[in-house]
Amino acid sequence: MKRIARYLIPYLSGIAFGLFLKFVGAMTELFLPWILSYMIDTVAPAGDLKRIALWGVMMALCAVTALVTNVVANRRASAVARDATRTIRHDLFRKIEHLSSKQIDELTVPSLISRLCTDTYNVNNTIARLQRIGIRAPVMLLGGVTVTMLQDFRLSLVLVGTLPLMAVGITLISRSGIPLYRRVQAAVDQAIQTVRDDVTGIRVIRALSKGEFEREHFHRDNCALCAEQIRADTIMSATNPLMNLLLNGGLTAMVVVGAYLVRDRLSSPGTIIAFLSYFTTILNSALAINRIFVMLSKATASAQRIDEVLSLPDESPEGGLAQLKSRAHVVFDDVCFSYNGRVNDLIHISFTLERGRTLGVIGATGCGKTTLIQLLQRFYRVNSGGVYIDGQNVNAFDDQTLHTLFGVAFQSDAFFAGTIRENIDLGRGLPQAQIERAARCAQAAEFIDALPDGYDHRVQAKAVNLSGGQRQRLLIARALAGNPEILILDDSSSALDYRTDAAMREALRREYPHVTTVLIAQRVSSVRGADEILVLENGAMAGLGSHDALMQTCPLYAQISRIQTGEDEPIGGEAHASA
Repeated sequence: MKRIARYLIPYLSGIAFGLFLKFVGAMTELFLPWILSYMIDTVAPAGDLKRIALWGVMMALCAVTALVTNVVANRRASAVARDATRTIRHDLFRKIEHLSSKQIDELTVPSLISRLCTDTYNVNNTIARLQRIGIRAPVMLLGGVTVTMLQDFRLSLVLVGTLPLMAVGITLISRSGIPLYRRVQAAVDQAIQTVRDDVTGIRVIRALSKGEFEREHFHRDNCALCAEQIRADTIMSATNPLMNLLLNGGLTAMVVVGAYLVRDRLSSPGTIIAFLSYFTTILNSALAINRIFVMLSKATASAQRIDEVLSLPDESPEGGLAQLKSRAHVVFDDVCFSYNGRVNDLIHISFTLERGRTLGVIGATGCGKTTLIQLLQRFYRVNSGGVYIDGQNVNAFDDQTLHTLFGVAFQSDAFFAGTIRENIDLGRGLPQAQIERAARCAQAAEFIDALPDGYDHRVQAKAVNLSGGQRQRLLIARALAGNPEILILDDSSSALDYRTDAAMREALRREYPHVTTVLIAQRVSSVRGADEILVLENGAMAGLGSHDALMQTCPLYAQISRIQTGEDEPIGGEAHASA
């Protein structure tokens, strides 16, 4: 909460000015019942029309002053809340951009979306409301009590007697608000996760006729969210009827006591009317303070969730790491890694890759192929061993320097609504010649030139107006366009036919001879031309060498090759899975 409060420091002068206006408006409103009481008890009985008109004008001026100051202060409050929340959102988004993959896994993407949208909205709403009623309600409450005590202390004792009961009730109820609203936001995270999964997988859901199943799934999450929201609102809204009960009970007692005082000529009708006005003011102020506590409970829970992200440590470069004497371009030195910290997903991986050489990685689904390249790009940090580029540990690179070394193409990656040129360039400001060269090498130039608009052809979001093979070729062109030192192709040619795949690999060797390539594939035909092939099985190295060498020394690789080339029939499910 303190971290969020610091965002308000640049706006303290604006907040102070708005609160001053609110104070002036509140004090002006407090004068209105007193003036009315004075006119009823003193001015009206004298029958002096000029004095009646004068005091009437004063009441009008007080009303106009209260209106103007409140309007200006409310606009000021909205501006401060808007600007502060915009800064919070920008900083939160920037922080999310630089979170490590491990941190994102722990927080989850739906939770980050919820924190960026719902939680910042709660904070925005509270900042604005606190400025609007945070000063006005206490001033009206305390001012009303003070004025009534000055007018008639006997009547004010009835009012003062209800205040401790209200304070106790608000305190007891509000203490449970923060954990309640944290559970509400957790339920919001789960609902967002369900909606996100449904929208992303809508084609699969329709293809498998699972619409009813997903509706039930969403219904369960929505009911859980509603239950948490109802539980929180039920407990927090108990303060409203409690306040009404206490204050209206006090108001009834005051009317009864006032009637006896007027009968005994110990008070006047004007004073009773003023007391009724002040009591109504005090009632509304007490209810407003109650709303402040409800908002604070919700905003505190949201601020804690935002602060949880902002306070996460940056995985900054580590200084003083030992360098390898080997000047090989990429080195994995006895690397072990685990996602959950209990069972290793990669076990003692070691290999050396010289500059301009190609490493093929093959193995069954879930054997650790993608994990390997995530460690190379430092999306995750190894548990033991080391990953080196040009002899330098990847943990010693800053993010900008490290990531500009890579060009990466995944099997299915993000496309944005825009032109083909924009999707290849991706905001890097690359020359057109560089883009066209990458497209030619990726075998994409042929279909791009055939389009009426060429590189200005509009691509829809997720490139749904392109075929699978066209999308993969554009992804490879995007990876090559930045002239990377290390090219990573993660099963990015699975939708290409053999001829196109072979032509692309030949163009890579010809056009980018100094680029080191890590090629992940399921097909032996895609990796057999690699300088070295790494065979993975259950996270461990099953073989490392050229195609010919592995056919002789690695039974798993030889079996995969024979099955895919039709030289051997798959035996049982195990061989098929390995393929």
